[in-house]
Amino acid sequence: MATMRHILLILALTVLGICVPAPRMIAHSPAAGEAGPTAPPPVTLCTRDERVIFSCPVKKPAKIVSVCASKDLTSDRGYLQYRFGLPGKIELEYPKDRAGTQQKFQYTHYFRARVDLTEINFTIDGYQYQVFDTYQGEEKPAISSQGVSVTAPGKPKEVSFVCRTRPKADYADLQAVIGSDQE
Repeated sequence: MATMRHILLILALTVLGICVPAPRMIAHSPAAGEAGPTAPPPVTLCTRDERVIFSCPVKKPAKIVSVCASKDLTSDRGYLQYRFGLPGKIELEYPKDRAGTQQKFQYTHYFRARVDLTEINFTIDGYQYQVFDTYQGEEKPAISSQGVSVTAPGKPKEVSFVCRTRPKADYADLQAVIGSDQE
């Protein structure tokens, strides 16, 4: 309630042409019991000093899938890592060792008019992982899907974790950095 009074007072003074000094216009933080804006949940497991290659919250379970890289990532320097879980509670980080990570991933990109398919693949103990970002504009209606699929050893069916929202993605230079299967 106090916040609303402050806003109305500033608006009234502005309408009357009275200047309010900047320090008095500092945002009021809500007191206990007052409703205030809540910070959006994080959508990446990458740290601030890392490059986000791919990241999104998945529908079920309510987790985050991220592919993170060091800012200095090249074919012979830096690292690339897949992470799954929640901030402060990462359930899977691959690879744990950050040396030579570029050789542990495979990158595929196929593009033509109205079709864009991007995949980052890797294998952990026989489980095949595929981070995917697909757009099929030739379908009616167009299909856009992103997330990660996992196929267990000896099983023909994959389990997919689909993004709830459009992912944050930056695939620039990945073809030159990790193994590529360009189509």
